[in-house]
Amino acid sequence: YFVTGNHEWQYGRYEAFKEQLVAAGAAVLDNAYVTLQKGEARIRLAGVKDLAFGSKSAYKKSLRKLAQSLEMTILLTHRPEKIALYAANGFDLVLAGHAHGGQVRLPFIGGLYAPGQGVFPRYTSGLHNVKETSMVISRGLGNSLFPLRVFNRPELVLVTLHAG
Repeated sequence: YFVTGNHEWQYGRYEAFKEQLVAAGAAVLDNAYVTLQKGEARIRLAGVKDLAFGSKSAYKKSLRKLAQSLEMTILLTHRPEKIALYAANGFDLVLAGHAHGGQVRLPFIGGLYAPGQGVFPRYTSGLHNVKETSMVISRGLGNSLFPLRVFNRPELVLVTLHAG
């Protein structure tokens, strides 16, 4: 499953890239969802198109639409700094990236900078809870515009869900 980030918007050729993703078998979730089912358990996996592609009001409207479900809903998004908005819409679990772990991390302090959050950002990696919403942020495998990672190991996150 794939959701956009700001880099796809900045690249300027998203539609061609999206066609390549689909041709390779990826499910692109541009303000869309799929229902995953195993036995009797059902989960709505939703993806929101990155805020860089449109207005704040369109982004909020898409989130409201995607959250309308009685099923457990997992949101794939790029921006962890919007966690209050995700919690207000009632998403159960949010999987995010964008912060690159803070790019440069200081031991015992954390990330120095993250896009959309500025200096000493709060949401750069790990598990965060707001109201009934849990969010897992991956530091990712690559880097941003700055080809530098200091005290910031690449990370591939594996989330295991158990019926409750």
